[in-house]
Amino acid sequence: MANKKGHRRFGSIRRLPSGRYQASYLTTSGQRRSAPETFERKGDADQWLIVVEGEMLRGEWIDPSLGKVLFGQYGAQWIEEHRLSARTREEYRSIWRHHVDPFLGSIELAELTTGVVRTWRSNLLGNGRSEDRTAKAYRLVRAIMNTAVDDGRVKRNPCRIKGAGEHRTAERPTATVRQVFDLADRMPGRFRALVLAAAFTSLRWGELVGLRRCDVDLSTGTVHVRRRLAQLSRGGLQAGPPKSAAGVRNVVVPPFLVEVLRDHLAEYSGSGPEGLIFCGQKGAMLRRGNFGRATDWPATVVKAGLPAGFHFHDLRHTGNQLAANSGATTRELMHRMGHGSMRAALIYQHATTDRDRRIAEQMAAMVERERHPQGDQNPDDEGGALGA
Repeated sequence: MANKKGHRRFGSIRRLPSGRYQASYLTTSGQRRSAPETFERKGDADQWLIVVEGEMLRGEWIDPSLGKVLFGQYGAQWIEEHRLSARTREEYRSIWRHHVDPFLGSIELAELTTGVVRTWRSNLLGNGRSEDRTAKAYRLVRAIMNTAVDDGRVKRNPCRIKGAGEHRTAERPTATVRQVFDLADRMPGRFRALVLAAAFTSLRWGELVGLRRCDVDLSTGTVHVRRRLAQLSRGGLQAGPPKSAAGVRNVVVPPFLVEVLRDHLAEYSGSGPEGLIFCGQKGAMLRRGNFGRATDWPATVVKAGLPAGFHFHDLRHTGNQLAANSGATTRELMHRMGHGSMRAALIYQHATTDRDRRIAEQMAAMVERERHPQGDQNPDDEGGALGA
């Protein structure tokens, strides 16, 4: 905007030899910044400066030089510096290396628009990447750009494609109580308690194999989840905290499982307060591969009447579903599962045939009590509990 003497209050405009107009202004730190392009008319340059001045007055201005960092450089640094578990960092590095950096790494943060992200995602799917992997890549880019917004490098996150970060996986199978015990009974003795604990505590594999004697209180029937063992891609095991703050929790186990654990501790667990509860033949930390070979898992699950693709993790799904069917609230499920959001807990609260049948039976009983109080007989009513 210009004053009465023709001098601008904010910024400056000069005419170039080409006849076009260049607009520039001083930042709050005294550095001069020019518009990313020149203007054919002076009025257009003036309008651009008015917009920039308004952003500064509202506290919305972002120094454009901060957005000139390459996404490849910024994203790689984010993965190394962000607080992540070792296993998650490994997975992010793999996603970044194969699905993100080769396509978006050479683009500046400020140039990473929603259109660019949409094209990148479409190309991933078109080139045969799975929907699951593409969704994970999208969520990683979105998380990195959220930090870029917080750092004041860009105004808003370009990852604004509805549903792009979601992927509906096929519903995993669950076992019946009878199948869980059948599977446990077919295990080598040292792994029977592990299978039952997986199904009736809802703990993850890494949380179970990370349990030590000091984490279990048989007098109260409580398991204290304080750590987990993460198996890295090259086979190494790394102890660390649970996946999230919500993962640190106390889980009460059913009374029958207390007795199973008592027998297991006496025969198979490591010694001393720090002794591992579930360990290998020689007392070492338990690895998935060793467990699978020792139990002949693929063949054993089929013998127990379960589908061939039944995974150990599906025992956790089974436990979550049993807890939901027992009437656990969303908050109670979140605690037992070790989740900080309701999203996962709600999955297990969908209506099931058995649960719906019990609801219908309870409704019928309520109607019967209301229509025919004790001692009140109505011989004319032949319509059953719900009436005709």
